[in-house]
Amino acid sequence: MSKLGQVVESVENYNKFVLDQVKRARTDQKFGRELLGRWNDVKAKIPTTRTPTGLPLPRLALPEIDEPGEIARYLFGEGLPGEFPYLNAAYREMYLEPVREIESFEKNAGKAETKIPQLEEPTRLFSGLMLAEDTNERFHYLTRHQRTHRLSTAFDGPTLYGIDSDADGVFGKIGEGGVAIDTVEDMVRLYDGFDLGSANFSASMTISGPAPIIMAMYIAAAKRRFGPKVVPKLRGTIQADIFKEVQAQNETIFPIEPSLRFLTDMVEFTTREMPRWYPISISGYHIGEAGSTPVQQAAYTLSNGFAYAEMFAGRGIPTDQFGPRLSFFLDCGLDAEYIALARVSRRIWAIGMREVFGAGQRAQLLKLHTQTSGRSLIAAEFKNNLTRTAAELVLAYMNATNSCHSNSADEPFTTPSEEWIRLAAHGQAILLEESGIFKHTMNMLSGSPGMKAVERAVEAAILDEFREIERLGGVLAAVEERYQRSQIQNAAHRYEQQIYNGTRPIIGLNRYRDDEEIPEVKLARTPRSKQQLQVDRLAKFKKKNAEKATGALDKLAAAVERGENCFPMLLEAAEVCSLGQITGRLQEVVGRFRPMV
Repeated sequence: MSKLGQVVESVENYNKFVLDQVKRARTDQKFGRELLGRWNDVKAKIPTTRTPTGLPLPRLALPEIDEPGEIARYLFGEGLPGEFPYLNAAYREMYLEPVREIESFEKNAGKAETKIPQLEEPTRLFSGLMLAEDTNERFHYLTRHQRTHRLSTAFDGPTLYGIDSDADGVFGKIGEGGVAIDTVEDMVRLYDGFDLGSANFSASMTISGPAPIIMAMYIAAAKRRFGPKVVPKLRGTIQADIFKEVQAQNETIFPIEPSLRFLTDMVEFTTREMPRWYPISISGYHIGEAGSTPVQQAAYTLSNGFAYAEMFAGRGIPTDQFGPRLSFFLDCGLDAEYIALARVSRRIWAIGMREVFGAGQRAQLLKLHTQTSGRSLIAAEFKNNLTRTAAELVLAYMNATNSCHSNSADEPFTTPSEEWIRLAAHGQAILLEESGIFKHTMNMLSGSPGMKAVERAVEAAILDEFREIERLGGVLAAVEERYQRSQIQNAAHRYEQQIYNGTRPIIGLNRYRDDEEIPEVKLARTPRSKQQLQVDRLAKFKKKNAEKATGALDKLAAAVERGENCFPMLLEAAEVCSLGQITGRLQEVVGRFRPMV
């Protein structure tokens, strides 16, 4: 039985354990009294807060139960926020505003209590356009609307495929749909003006095929600006998820096995040298955007995560070292499954990591970034996308996501404009700061009978997908059989059929449609002058570093051929070589990715 099969068995065994605890609590009076005592103690220690209208509310909402069996079902089956199996949240408190002094004073019978510090805001906005300095300008615009600086970076097509801007046939794609990054100098421009080593700064980079190369460039850029001592302080994540590329997105530049090796080299280095960095974001978002069902998205993402955990453990990296450095990325659409999809994923991950990989508490946590569904955005009557995104944000925060990106309403047409991206950011601020839905009480919307029904159905369906992947020989074998890709394609076809036959209502498209013409929207395009500037800068960089680049590429290729961890050589190469030069040399050694038929 593979690790994934063991995960299925562990979840099933844990569910039986929960039922046993429920039965024990009802038959063993001493155990029942202990649980009831713990429950009452937890409830007694919950602070009280007040809404602006003066209504007193608990900072944690718990079900009104006093029967030992139901208490056991809650404590063992769900867990309090921040407690195994983390169904309700990875952390004890999320999104809550600080306890006011007067509230603390009243709660503690006239004795003042230290305020609970305000946690970092979860909003993370995604941007990338034209050249590095243009995206940098947008980053500074976005952070004027954030308390903390959490930047998520989109790269243009050539960069995503590890191709230089001066390559044949790519000129018109430079800076389109994302930022063009060819060299460490571009990376310096990209984050200019931000303190990369600050505890309040975090960078996220959405790139997978050439992720180790881009990661090396980021480190090199940070060292240029702040010196080598900044490296352990760097905070953020890079996507680097090769499995989802093969399954859904197609931005793969090396064969699968070398891709996984380069990824593991990077994980090994960053785990040792960069304790605040997440070297892989295991991504279901692109699986969902490619057309999967919500259950397929969660099942493939989690199974990919367990496959990575097995791979990193096989390299000899201790689970409790790499486990806390894994992060996840899920889509959030409007299907009913999203009411509980992330909650269930968090529970399955915690059980699997603890029982199969022997992970400690920090390595059991599924730390999640959520993005509202790009696929749900419709060009027809596109202003309705504001409502769609708002509903998806509520679902994401109901699921206690750790960070969130809200899409812009104009994305069916173009890279978001400042107006619509500002409204997208304000959507989260209205929900988290202006409304009282999440800032007063944890679990405000959790635990309804409907949510519990969705949880049970989603967990059973995810485990069924695990069983099928296990039957095929595990994640890598299933990838080679094109199982995940074929299932995603079938689901995408059904989705489109449902839209066209009307069984899936899309307001403004196939229901309540107005005959008004689609409005003219100004497209964000990169001027040819900027594209030429990028090519000229690249030529200058290559000429300046020509001699050093040759030696660095030779050292990198030699390390790969010897089977060593090549990331230290990649760091050296990133100082003097372009993205395309490094990609090309590595492809000479390990080959190119060829899609499986």
